[in-house]
Amino acid sequence: MNDTLQQEARALGDPTRHRIFQYIADRDSAVTVAELTEYTRLNHNAVRQHLAVLKDASLVVEEREERDRPGRPRLLYRLHPEVRDHWGSPGAYPWLANLLATALRNREEPRLAGREEGLRRAAEIGSPETDPTVLLEAEMLRRGFRPTLEDRNGRLEFILGRCPFAEVARSDPGTVCQLHLGLVEGLAEGLGGLEVEELVAKDPGDAGCLLALRRK
Repeated sequence: MNDTLQQEARALGDPTRHRIFQYIADRDSAVTVAELTEYTRLNHNAVRQHLAVLKDASLVVEEREERDRPGRPRLLYRLHPEVRDHWGSPGAYPWLANLLATALRNREEPRLAGREEGLRRAAEIGSPETDPTVLLEAEMLRRGFRPTLEDRNGRLEFILGRCPFAEVARSDPGTVCQLHLGLVEGLAEGLGGLEVEELVAKDPGDAGCLLALRRK
């Protein structure tokens, strides 16, 4: 067992911590400490300690909420994108399968199905106060792509350090890559201010795909 799996296993070896992890994994949106406190019947400090262990093991991601009202932003927790399909957590593949099934049912090309999903997701996460590039990068991180952004004189280049669907992409790269291209196009259109220039696909096992956008 490698070091990463050992750390994850140790973190989940505590029954209460495993319950907290499973609760977060089963939710579609991020959860608060207060929500977890009510669920576990523990005090806030105990819940925070468990969350710190899960965060250190890269099992959950900690975020700070964006507030449009007075008050201190709350900390939010969601499943780390790279542990999907592990430890009984819901995987990324059901999401991919659902998109492909929708495309088949509606007789759509994968790129169009991805674009429609991107528009839907943009409507959920869009915020006029937040740079759309930040929102796009956060969404790609959430999906497990490990994006790294470089701004080259207005040309925004994301290097994708991981393909979360490498197994499928190896056998049918055209379908998976076109779906992802459509997804980003829909996100860019829905969030506003961005336009996709190109997606340069690499071997899914090696990752390193280039996604280039430009600000409008």
